[in-house]
Amino acid sequence: MKHQITEIQIIPIKPQNGIVAFISFLLDNSLYLSSIAIMTRPQSGYRLVYPTKKVGDRDINVFHPINKAFAQFIEEAVMKKFEEVMTLNDRYDCANIRT
Repeated sequence: MKHQITEIQIIPIKPQNGIVAFISFLLDNSLYLSSIAIMTRPQSGYRLVYPTKKVGDRDINVFHPINKAFAQFIEEAVMKKFEEVMTLNDRYDCANIRT
């Protein structure tokens, strides 16, 4: 089965504890997933952090991919959209400055 990710929404935020944006999207036009954070990696680049819920002293995953291939599928789709959004909203992008 080929999966489809649509309606990706990116909400950039002022960087805080490594988080630079939150995302939501539809999976297979059947499941809405939200509150996924885009976080900077220490070396470079970004990673996705899925929501958790605090239960007592434990953090419980609300949802997350269960295999690496599907996690990469989601990450590729989301990061492509994230790069588009960040390029369009880059107020220091010299290519858009008219002389």
